[in-house]
Amino acid sequence: MEEMNELEKIAKKILVCKKCRLWKNRKKAVPGEGNPKAKIVLVGEAPGKEENLQGRPFVGAAGKFLDELLKNAGIKREKVFITNIIKCRPPYNRTPRQDEIAACWPYLEAQLAIIKPQVVACLGNSAATTLMKKTGLKSRKITTIHGKSFAANLFGKRVERIEIVPLYHPAFAIRNARMKNILKKDFKIVARYK
Repeated sequence: MEEMNELEKIAKKILVCKKCRLWKNRKKAVPGEGNPKAKIVLVGEAPGKEENLQGRPFVGAAGKFLDELLKNAGIKREKVFITNIIKCRPPYNRTPRQDEIAACWPYLEAQLAIIKPQVVACLGNSAATTLMKKTGLKSRKITTIHGKSFAANLFGKRVERIEIVPLYHPAFAIRNARMKNILKKDFKIVARYK
């Protein structure tokens, strides 16, 4: 499968990347994982503690809730591709800095170009802001755009039906019980593309 081979080449580069300061404290980089022909790509902000230890995206508490969201929406995890804006954990789970995002963006851009998803679900404000800016959409606060779908130009070229869907991050919903139901409802927008 050509797509898988290409994604593996990118993953190998990510595992040894030293383009920003984050490599100094990583245990394992987290390139992403999933179906190389996924219709749905989920993009989070950055790896957390468990992800840094295992080298896999969304395997901690937020990952368990993400699994619940996927199941609730009728989406199988093995049918999607899951990754992050940046591929190494920031210290103390701080928000990624712009230079870190800029250093990692070519990896995410290459992954999306290979997979050619129909929809990119942005998990959290950092992911939503980055993807919207990079695809030429006006960036707005996630509180006003969550659960809505935006047609986008990926990489400056019109592609067949790429949609950007900003969502609250599962970790935020875990800390705020009211957000769980909002996120479950919003996730049904993503399920249209399964």
